Amino acid sequence: MRRSTLTAIALASVAAVGLTACSSEEGGDDEKVTIGIKFDQPGLGLKSGDSYSGFDVDVARYVAAELGYEEDQIEFKESPSPQRETLLQSGQVDMIFATYSITDSRKETVAFAGPYFVAGQDLLVAEDNTDITGPEALDGKKLCSVQGSTSAQRVKDEYSAGVQLQEFDTYSKCIEQLAAGTIDAVTTDDIILAGFAAQEANAGKLKVVGNPFSEENYGVGLPQDNEICEDVNAAISKMIESGEWETALARNAGETYTPNADLNPPTPAACA
Repeated sequence: MRRSTLTAIALASVAAVGLTACSSEEGGDDEKVTIGIKFDQPGLGLKSGDSYSGFDVDVARYVAAELGYEEDQIEFKESPSPQRETLLQSGQVDMIFATYSITDSRKETVAFAGPYFVAGQDLLVAEDNTDITGPEALDGKKLCSVQGSTSAQRVKDEYSAGVQLQEFDTYSKCIEQLAAGTIDAVTTDDIILAGFAAQEANAGKLKVVGNPFSEENYGVGLPQDNEICEDVNAAISKMIESGEWETALARNAGETYTPNADLNPPTPAACA
């Protein structure tokens, strides 16, 4: 799905023409949409063999279907946090559903639809850790997050200037270091941390502190010159109103995670 196809889909939606038919007419059965997701975030975006699962993946599939794409027309591409803007700007992906927080600085280079979920930044620590109760308790501690994320720098700037930051390209590497005892905590959004803590290998070994200290609005990353933002927002709203959003969240986040009911489900913002 390149620029011309994005335009065709948007026009088809306005004309109330069946999007599936439009997709077939414009690009035939070979027409594809490339969607960026995370490959290593259980409960959100996880690749296992040739299959993909998670809340982000379910929302992506729902939106793609509303835009007229069948399951076999979706191509998922790994989108690590530091590469998301580049992937959109270079046209390697058409949309990104990858725990992508909407920020003013990111809006300078990419566009966003949504939000489709609001998370809160938190901390993941060892199960027997009683010292770290929140971001203020991290002075002198080793804290891990991923490159390109706003999470670790926020802790340093706003809560604990003396924290020692460690960054990797994926959260799974942070989790490995935490499990090995070489770092003290991992920080990112609570729903991401809950997914890692619930993994079989980490059960009973890691815990989410449970003291969120931010609001993270997950948006759908789009190229700045896209013409489908409103169509994506309409798809998100339909998913929420139909009950599919709530079903997907419960299926993927598990029983131990409760999202902020005051902020979820969110109302997508108007496209700029």
